[in-house]
Amino acid sequence: MILAATELSSYLPIFLMIGAALTFGIGNVVLSQLIGPKRAGATKGIAYESGMNPITSSRKRFNVRFYLIAMVFLVFDVEVVFLYPWAATFGNLEPMSNESLLWLLRILFFLLTTVVAYLYGFRKGVFRFD
Repeated sequence: MILAATELSSYLPIFLMIGAALTFGIGNVVLSQLIGPKRAGATKGIAYESGMNPITSSRKRFNVRFYLIAMVFLVFDVEVVFLYPWAATFGNLEPMSNESLLWLLRILFFLLTTVVAYLYGFRKGVFRFD
């Protein structure tokens, strides 16, 4: 079945955005190859180590607390992502109704589980740096 011209015209903004994204991405790569600097040297060829000269192996072990802090950060980030749609919906509910009370109890349970996990990590000493 062939789509009519009017049905295809509704996809025009999507095709324009895809075309603009592809043009921007490919154009930046091509232009940087054409007009970018082409100097090579010993300093440019070494690995980048946060502005410092790499003097030891990159296979250094890190304390597990760094990863635990990162995981706690991600948990709270995801929690905020879930709070936005809840807040948008909760504002549209009728005040003092059974449904609004149910929504409030659900989000309080969600927040309580996150706080319990945070307190568990705190008691285990995850946030203590000696």
